[in-house]
Amino acid sequence: MGEKDSVDFKVVSNHIEKMLETMKYGSITLVVQDGKVIQLEKNEKVRIR
Repeated sequence: MGEKDSVDFKVVSNHIEKMLETMKYGSITLVVQDGKVIQLEKNEKVRIR
């Protein structure tokens, strides 16, 4: 894992952390192409009681 890969990992993990801070229920999907994360998708659920 080179320096560029570790920077990319830090960027992706920071985005995931920010998404998790704002979610209560749902899922986060990582889209990978050629071994690299190219997209993050957040699918949030709202519980109505």
